[in-house]
Amino acid sequence: MANDEQVTDAAVERSDYTVKKGEVSLAVYRKRLPPAAGEPPRPVLFLVHGSSNSGLSSFDLTVPAAGEYSTMNVFAGLGYDVWTMDHENYGRSSRTEGNSDIASGVADLTAATELVIRETGQERLHFMGESSGALRAAAFAMAQPERVGRLVLNAFTYTGRNSPTLAKRAEQVEFFRTHNRRLRDRAMISSIFTRDHPGTSDPRVAEALADAELIHGEEVPTGTYLDMTANLPVVDPLRVMAPVMIVRGEHDGIASEEDLLDFYRLLPNPDRQFVVLPGAAHALVFGHNRHQLWHAVQAFIGMPPRRDV
Repeated sequence: MANDEQVTDAAVERSDYTVKKGEVSLAVYRKRLPPAAGEPPRPVLFLVHGSSNSGLSSFDLTVPAAGEYSTMNVFAGLGYDVWTMDHENYGRSSRTEGNSDIASGVADLTAATELVIRETGQERLHFMGESSGALRAAAFAMAQPERVGRLVLNAFTYTGRNSPTLAKRAEQVEFFRTHNRRLRDRAMISSIFTRDHPGTSDPRVAEALADAELIHGEEVPTGTYLDMTANLPVVDPLRVMAPVMIVRGEHDGIASEEDLLDFYRLLPNPDRQFVVLPGAAHALVFGHNRHQLWHAVQAFIGMPPRRDV
């Protein structure tokens, strides 16, 4: 795939859904190429967003005159049935008094995947989560292993050992304990792209992301920040039975390579990969080298099935 190749929105169909988690309404989104009559169900890729941005801005972002930034478009163009959602208190989903922690995210995914399974006929879905979205996806894989095919964990963190980002964030842990919302303004969104290693992304991306997100307000929940500063580990690698690929950006400050390798070594499924993307920082889907991420994910989730003689 060429660096600036773009899958036009005209070629991809988008459908919007709402599902219920009790009284909470959750926005769910689907993108795919128009299906041909009689074709079998396509493999499903479900994308899980992180702490500071909602589903569409994370995975279906338009950056004018800057090339393709929609992970949904890319994988729809590759033949996948691509889904994402806004977790509780994000995007178009319900606003509640909760703090939308990792456990809440697992409940969100449980509700959303019931819809996806019903709509697609696929009982196992591939997942890719980024940052706290990777924690949500991995925790869901522990809770609902029968619904998970292959699992991609981008910008993941295990115990938080030797993480400069989490050490800095932990200075506010008491605020996260006592407040269910934090400020997420344009400056905070910009800092996502500069805190680890400046120059790993196009400055236009931060502006486009802020434009897309701030229509939902300047506050987001604190639950995932509290989990990542006070409650790690929230995922037990011994209970993640799916094939797993861990993807770390070379300059990502949220998890050390050593911490992630400790998690990787404990995964029980021998079908696993550990990938370091050079020239990348935390926000892998938004970096100059996002094409390397797409390539690695495509190869992993499209892996031929194992054969035992």
